Amino acid sequence: MCGIAGTYRWPDGKIVTDRLTDTLAHRGPDGAGRYSHPAGDGEVHLGHRRLAVIDLSETGAQPMVSGGLALTYNGELYNAPELRAELAAAGVRFSGTSDTEVLLEAWRRWGTDCLPRLRGMFAFGIFDERTGDLVLARDQLGIKPLFLLRRGEGLVFASELKALAAVTGGPLEVDRAALVASLLYYWVPDSRCAFREAEKLPPGSWLRCRADGSVRRGRFWNLKDVAAEGRERARAGERPDIAAVVEESARRHLLSDVPVATFLSGGLDSSYLTALAARDRPGIPAYTIGFRAEDARFEAMPDDLRYARRVAERFGVDLREIEIAPDVLDLLPRMTYHLDEPIGDPAAINTFLICSAAREAGVKVLLSGMGADELFAGYRKHLANLLALRYQRVPRPLRRGVSAAVDRLPVATSRRGYRSVRFAKRFLSFADLPEETAFRRSYTMYDRDELLALVDPDLAGAVGDVLTEHADTYRDNELDDFVNRMCLGDARMFLPGLNLAYTDRSSMAASTEVRVPYVDVEVVKAAFAVPGDRKIVGRQGKAVLKEAATSVLPREIVYRPKGLFSAPLRAWMSRDLAPLVREVVNDGELVRSGFLRRDALTRMVAEDAAGQRDFSKHLWHVLTLEYWYRDATSGSGQSTRHTA
Repeated sequence: MCGIAGTYRWPDGKIVTDRLTDTLAHRGPDGAGRYSHPAGDGEVHLGHRRLAVIDLSETGAQPMVSGGLALTYNGELYNAPELRAELAAAGVRFSGTSDTEVLLEAWRRWGTDCLPRLRGMFAFGIFDERTGDLVLARDQLGIKPLFLLRRGEGLVFASELKALAAVTGGPLEVDRAALVASLLYYWVPDSRCAFREAEKLPPGSWLRCRADGSVRRGRFWNLKDVAAEGRERARAGERPDIAAVVEESARRHLLSDVPVATFLSGGLDSSYLTALAARDRPGIPAYTIGFRAEDARFEAMPDDLRYARRVAERFGVDLREIEIAPDVLDLLPRMTYHLDEPIGDPAAINTFLICSAAREAGVKVLLSGMGADELFAGYRKHLANLLALRYQRVPRPLRRGVSAAVDRLPVATSRRGYRSVRFAKRFLSFADLPEETAFRRSYTMYDRDELLALVDPDLAGAVGDVLTEHADTYRDNELDDFVNRMCLGDARMFLPGLNLAYTDRSSMAASTEVRVPYVDVEVVKAAFAVPGDRKIVGRQGKAVLKEAATSVLPREIVYRPKGLFSAPLRAWMSRDLAPLVREVVNDGELVRSGFLRRDALTRMVAEDAAGQRDFSKHLWHVLTLEYWYRDATSGSGQSTRHTA
């Protein structure tokens, strides 16, 4: 796991690549390297920061140069042993044991045809000295990031957006439409980028730059096609063995020459992975978090810690507990810097603190349960959208009465919050809506009118574009299964845009690698071959995964109420962060620039303080957006100019 960067036919490419690579030092403290070579009438420069996990010797150093190919690579290939054996049988001689060398030789033999054969997480740039071509590629599901920026015939790329923003030699425009999208979702979709010139290489795709200035793009894997194939497998009566697929993926993800640990929240996903990992690595360390008692009580948070302790005791896991009582005033700007784009999920702080503790203990690699909820319909929104279909059959006058009664209930008092009331209000905000609109409202921050009231009136067109993009993405499939349509929407938008993004940035900020065994191409294929009525059974989400896990875990863990990998936001907002919220609403850069409207923010703060509605997540995201915006418009490499 590493940081990669480079330039292709870019002015002062050597200096720029060195700066890019230095900006990524936290991603790879174990080594640094650079490669240079002529490319057409310019040069190519590849940079690398190494976090040594496989083959710790110099034979795994990068950029790796061999036989006219130069590779800078970030990731892990979990099927590297099989690919190595196949290549060796064809006569390839390897000098080390790294998966980097396997990737380089696979490219030499198969070119872009090697990409669908790769099983893992990756982003890389590979240069061919003979043709002068530079190819960039990103893994099938968008686990690893790759940002790029093109000007004329030149290109610059890096693992993180902040690197591009710092060294491009001129101002970058903030894309206000992307910021509108971030307000809606509390993250920037993978299809957009917070700076107008920059872009994210889409998951499952490659880009080839030629010395003659031409650029070609291609896709080697498409989640929509995988979901369609899964539907056909299900129609043919195929029932994938989910337990076998997950167990095999977990085993592969333990491949490492350094110590491996796990996240252990005490929920199903992390408990299942931890139990499977403990089979292969007895006594494996696991990290779990708890919160200050008063914060957890105010937030009405479930006691996840006791479940984590039970799993650890049962499977002989070395449980390491971290109480999170963070100095959020200090962490907020730090996390905003590391997250690259406005991401309003406080789980990023949890990930960073866990990874920091693991790194201090000498652990570089952790396994996470990320992705199981998206693929197996484990979120409350999935069940809630199914329940909404039944609710719509209730007579309209009765529905109006229920809505009016719930609307009068407070979500919190001065001493505690009422989680059930928050859920009820949330459910009723979308229960009467059509499918795509209801699904969007079940997990986004605002409806159309609320978003229009919050932002500059000139951005009404951007609001419409963002909502249309969601509708187009959600409907872009031929599935006849409502649950799998939701899962596909999540796997294409929610997973890469939010969860994988903050997991990568937060973990790499602590110089650690987080692996996601559920977000594996074979697990994904199996998940979409499972019909929706086996994912949600009655009121049980992730039913098929729970069934698989019962062969390993006790039922009290498998069927416990769903936990939350989140933070006590209401407590933080009402205490630690209240003065900062007032400052941002009254005199923040977003308000002064006209991007956000003070009257709308003031109403949100007042309704939240009165316990009328829960706007804690909305206001947290406004804070993250404010800090990001200040950095982006401070003049240190970014511009105060904006565009919709």
